[in-house]
Amino acid sequence: MADEDLKAELERLRNENASLKKGAATGIRMKVSEKGAVSIYGMGRFPVTLYKEQWLKLLDMSPEIRNFIAENDAHLKTKE
Repeated sequence: MADEDLKAELERLRNENASLKKGAATGIRMKVSEKGAVSIYGMGRFPVTLYKEQWLKLLDMSPEIRNFIAENDAHLKTKE
């Protein structure tokens, strides 16, 4: 590879790296998995993946989950 080609490739990779870092900093993002489930990225090291009906059941339980967290707040840890 010529010197100019190497510099152009290096610049392209730097730009790509910057855009990937910017995307990761935006927080939580969603994606449809290969098997047709909903995956949530940005909550931890691995995505949280559930099928549509599982997400809907969980979302319907939102008040109960919030209440449980409030009742058990003294025993729960916070990840920062």
